[in-house]
Amino acid sequence: MHKERSLLQKLTFFLKGLAMGVANKVPGVSGGTVSFVLGFYEELIYSFKRINFKALKLLIKGEFKEFYKYTNTQFLILIMGGSIFSYFSISLVLDYFLQHYELYVWSWFFGMIIGSINHIGKDFGDWNTKNTISLIIGILIGIGISFLTPAKENDALWFVFVCGVIGVTGMTLPGLSGSFILILLGNYVLLLVDSVNVLLNVITNLFSGNFQVLSDPIKVRYLKIITVFSTGSLFGLISISHILGYVLKRWKEIVTAIIIGFITGSLGIVWPWKKTIYLQENGNFLLDQKGNKIVENFQRFIPDFTSLETYIAVFWIIIGFALIVVLDYYGGKKRK
Repeated sequence: MHKERSLLQKLTFFLKGLAMGVANKVPGVSGGTVSFVLGFYEELIYSFKRINFKALKLLIKGEFKEFYKYTNTQFLILIMGGSIFSYFSISLVLDYFLQHYELYVWSWFFGMIIGSINHIGKDFGDWNTKNTISLIIGILIGIGISFLTPAKENDALWFVFVCGVIGVTGMTLPGLSGSFILILLGNYVLLLVDSVNVLLNVITNLFSGNFQVLSDPIKVRYLKIITVFSTGSLFGLISISHILGYVLKRWKEIVTAIIIGFITGSLGIVWPWKKTIYLQENGNFLLDQKGNKIVENFQRFIPDFTSLETYIAVFWIIIGFALIVVLDYYGGKKRK
């Protein structure tokens, strides 16, 4: 599938990668869905599957030109380059809005997740007994997670690697949001906000000639985290694309039904109206290594419908849902 591309085509693929990276960063939106809507999903999966033993043999033999053509390397560099670049820009924007407009951001996320459920489920097909049972299992798992104490941030490197492997599935499976999964695992902010921001800060300092930044133990810790997370993501892209291809080919409806149920049952986790309860000991708040109060749980509540803030939040839920509907509409036009 290797093709000679013009400069305009290269720029277009980079921008498409940028859009996919934005989608992967936002809970509720699947990068795989965006790649399908923008018309490069099949080539993306094809290219991932070409990173195999044959490609390794070409590298070992030093046949770099053949490796470049066989794996569609130019395409992957353009798409992944755009996706990675988006993390350095979107993370800063999300960080700001989460700090200043938390209710509205989570309302937007909530709306997009509902839209994603609609996107996956509307063309599902036959809800036979087997698929219905799979749906119920998925719902029960999601509800069970919602009523458990939310996962706390975990920076153990083995767990960060697992987060990378799981989180990247949103690129290879349309409708499944990798960032949404990271929220469930408790490491969304650590991996897609804090670590990315620290990496950007370190790169900026290095380019300005300030190498002392590498002696900062906190920044070094974040660099280790994002390196392990990136390694896990790369491993996931190469391996899970093959596994998912096999599983979906044999049990597509069952897997899709479980996913629909799981996301539906887990909506309570991203319910916008919740009060954060912080961990305390002897009346004092416990702090993490960054000096932030440690979250123990969330107390969800019904919004006050006499408040203008509530209606603004509902508006953002509608906007989030509408965004997925628009993507789905244009995706349908692409398929025709």
